[in-house]
Amino acid sequence: MDSVIDIRHLRKSFGAHEVLRDIDFSVGKGEVACIIGSSGSGKSTLLRCINLLETPDAGEIRFHGEDILSGKVSMGNYHARVGMVFQQFNLFNNMTVLKNCMVGQMKVLKRSAAESRENALKYLRRVGMEPFMQAKPRQLSGGQKQRVAIARALAMDPEVLLFDEPTSALDPEMVGEVLSVMQDLAETGLTMLVVTHEMNFARNVASKVVFMDEGVIAEQGPPQSVLENPSNPRLREFLGNVL
Repeated sequence: MDSVIDIRHLRKSFGAHEVLRDIDFSVGKGEVACIIGSSGSGKSTLLRCINLLETPDAGEIRFHGEDILSGKVSMGNYHARVGMVFQQFNLFNNMTVLKNCMVGQMKVLKRSAAESRENALKYLRRVGMEPFMQAKPRQLSGGQKQRVAIARALAMDPEVLLFDEPTSALDPEMVGEVLSVMQDLAETGLTMLVVTHEMNFARNVASKVVFMDEGVIAEQGPPQSVLENPSNPRLREFLGNVL
């Protein structure tokens, strides 16, 4: 399988606290990799490094074989191809749902308003939010906001989509609607990297599960082996607490 993202010897510290310690793993084309672990294990920091919201202290992040930390890769091009969906939605509150999904296309991809609108509507339809295209974010539930955030990310036609605990800010009854949208996306062959506490999603949708503990990858592999038959004692303890 062709690797889309390859992480080599990645390290990140905040002050004296080493949050990522020599991280190595890769995500292949069309894979859904779920990153699990307790709070403070480094999951979100890893995602933020891949998206360059944090700058790693050492190591490589290769995108199709090119190290994006080398200074030779166009950051605009990289950010257009690797999208991110945040825990807190990060929608523009002063813009309608439709405008939220158009603005990035026009600014970053230099698409016309007409093309951006058509593309935005296509993805709003896909996540079931087209009827709300003229609403402002404050008029929406958390689950609806997150579906708009996913449509906005998809409208950029990314090759990889990063999800940082996309359901953790939602009321329990809204979690299902967002996870079902994500499951549909996985079935289209989109490459996805998902930090999540939703073990059923990881079990049913992931092609690979990565367990992080205290800044290292303690275990990784297919969901069956990692979740059903864990060899790492810390992973067994973690699963005992969350399942």
